[in-house]
Amino acid sequence: MKAVSLFTDGSCQGNPGPGGWAVLIVFVDARGTRHERLLTGSVPRTTNNRMELTAALEGLLALKEPCQVQLHTDSTYVITVATGGRVRTNDDLVARLRAAAASHQVTWLHVSGHTGHPENERVNRAAQRAAAAARAQSTPSEAHQR
Repeated sequence: MKAVSLFTDGSCQGNPGPGGWAVLIVFVDARGTRHERLLTGSVPRTTNNRMELTAALEGLLALKEPCQVQLHTDSTYVITVATGGRVRTNDDLVARLRAAAASHQVTWLHVSGHTGHPENERVNRAAQRAAAAARAQSTPSEAHQR
């Protein structure tokens, strides 16, 4: 089973507001070569927690086979609901995240945000760029709703 690291983050400009997510997928092959893939996306109107969940979900869905996954997130919310904690909102995404995680051996790891962790800072910037792009693409009526 391949060992893969996922570094995830979500961002929202306003809560709710335009949001973005990012996940960095890292795999080291048998020769010791590091392979990376950065995925991002955005939603015109969402919440920060939904973007955090989406980042983790999209990372797991991007894996083409069952893997040993170390999933790094600065969201204690994601770790709590993904590992069986009580779900009060976002039950649609939490159900999908739990189902995606069941295909893998996932270790959920908390990273303190904004502390200089290189991969966390990288996905943070990418998620913020995605959220900014969603804001730039929003219609005047969407902007008025904020």
